[in-house]
Amino acid sequence: MQDPKVKTDFKEALSDQWINYALTHSEPIPEILNDLERVTNQKVLQPRMLSGPLQGRLLSLLSNLIKPMSILEIGTYTGYSTICLAEGLSEKGIIQTIDSNEELVSIQKEFFEKSNYNQNIQTHLGKAIDVLPKLDGLFDLVYIDADKVNYAMYFDIILPKMKKGGLIISDNVLWSGKVLENTDSKDKNTKALQIYNDKLKSDPRIQTILLPFRDGLSLSWIR
Repeated sequence: MQDPKVKTDFKEALSDQWINYALTHSEPIPEILNDLERVTNQKVLQPRMLSGPLQGRLLSLLSNLIKPMSILEIGTYTGYSTICLAEGLSEKGIIQTIDSNEELVSIQKEFFEKSNYNQNIQTHLGKAIDVLPKLDGLFDLVYIDADKVNYAMYFDIILPKMKKGGLIISDNVLWSGKVLENTDSKDKNTKALQIYNDKLKSDPRIQTILLPFRDGLSLSWIR
């Protein structure tokens, strides 16, 4: 019988090959994002929370297709996805981004100022649940990548603020495959995501596709 670890290592190696192949056949990654990824890995405790390069190119493409005037991002982290989304903004468009981690502000500020989009980015420091009610819509594009237990609540607050034909993108909805399993009652994140995925599927106001891309990405189009 093959050692399970060998099989896992092979799958991971093959997955890396697929990703590298995909990246070499996609739009080049802007150098500022390569620098930001490097700084995040050097200075932040959980660098895996960063949107990967391939996902970043997808976010940029979706934003460019929509050409939004107004983007909302819940979960700035170090600002990688913020810059990717800003690439598609209309000339006078604005992306508002929310994060509660004060320790990341200096990295965000440094790279936003280095980017071509500093004047288009508005940052909000605080808990999303407190900030969201104060923000006026209407949003063309929303990206949710924050605390999983509150995804459903964020969705309920955001939907009335969306333009018809707008897009809500939800990250980490497969949660390393845990959503496929029977969950322990103590695993609040997984349970919340299972409920959230069911919610998106059953809501008649949106059309949703869940992509098995990286850690799971849901695209919900506002009917």
